[in-house]
This record gives sequence, structure tokens and C-alpha cells, in this order.
Amino acid sequence: MAEIDVVVEDDRWDDAGLAVLSRKAGAAVLAWLDMEADLCVMGCDDARIAALNADFRDKPTPTNVLSWPAAEHVARAPGAHPPRPPGDELGDIAISYDTCRREAEAQGKAFDAHVTHLLVHAMLHLAGYDHLDDKDAETMEAAERSILMTLGIDDPYQEKVT
Repeated sequence: MAEIDVVVEDDRWDDAGLAVLSRKAGAAVLAWLDMEADLCVMGCDDARIAALNADFRDKPTPTNVLSWPAAEHVARAPGAHPPRPPGDELGDIAISYDTCRREAEAQGKAFDAHVTHLLVHAMLHLAGYDHLDDKDAETMEAAERSILMTLGIDDPYQEKVT
């Protein structure tokens, strides 16, 4: 059975239900991938994620989510689904409350739906998906849509008509 550890560094994540959102997203992603694996999600603020972004990506600015896969990803043809990662550990994710809140409000999205989408996105990165070119982005976005649909969350890439 997969274990999804949740570490909360910013108490606002407790009120937002990060543990529940992470476990629901994780269960949906792992079911879609047809695998069992452990992962860890850390809920933090903009200051912490900016420091991580600086340390690991040389970008000293906040971002919404970061991910660190447990296994090296193998090369594949553009647009192809990556092979299942080896082992029983997917990796680690950090997610910033401040950036997620700002983005959800700016995009007119429910906070929990936006956070769930970002968690699914990051978990797919852990599994080897990326969006470095258009074909890979299409494959990854299709995977996200499929997974989010099982959670009752609307397509995050479809522009809302008002």
C-alpha cells in the first residue's frame, strides 16, 4: 500500500486540508499509473519555496510547486508516456500556500481544485512526465485531465467562459 507523507511547515495548509488533498491526488495518480509508490508532500510558504527554488533551480523566486523524483528518468520519444519508475518511491514535492492562493484567486478557481491540480501535476513529474516540448506537454496535460476527471475537477486548461 502506498504511503503519502505530508509535512506541514505553514499552518495555513492544515486549515486548507493539504493532507486530505495530497492523499486524494496521490491515490488518483497512482491508480491512473497502475502502481504503488510512496511520496512526500511538504506544504510551505513563499519564502521557503523561493529558497528551495534558488538552491535547486538557481531561480530565487517563489513558485507554486516543486518536485524531486526519486529515480532518474529515461529518455523517450516526444509525446510518449514515460515507463513506470523503478522502485516503490516516487519522490518529494514542495507546494507554496501563498502562490497557490494568489493563482487560484487570479484565475477564479476554487483553491482546493487548484491545489489538487498542482499536486497531480507534480506527481506526474515524479513519474517522469514533463512539458519540455509541445508533444510532451500535450501528453502530460491529457494525463492531468484524465486524473482530475476521476476526482470531479474540471479541466484546468480550459478557459472559463463568463
